[in-house]
Amino acid sequence: MDEWLSRARDALAEEAGVAPSELELDDATAGDLLDMARIAAHVSGDRRNAPLLCFLAGRASRDADVAALAERIRRL
Repeated sequence: MDEWLSRARDALAEEAGVAPSELELDDATAGDLLDMARIAAHVSGDRRNAPLLCFLAGRASRDADVAALAERIRRL
């Protein structure tokens, strides 16, 4: 994670009242999220769908694995 993203993670963690470690982003998860964003932006034809889909994936990842969610989006 780069410096800016680490600071953003820390700010979000503080605002949400969670430990920053709960918001760690490993390389595999980052890759899956970026792939979903790419698909949303290019396949849908509307780049605004990329951050919105990543938000939805974040919410869904409470109950499902990000890799499984990404695979489902790849099959759309």
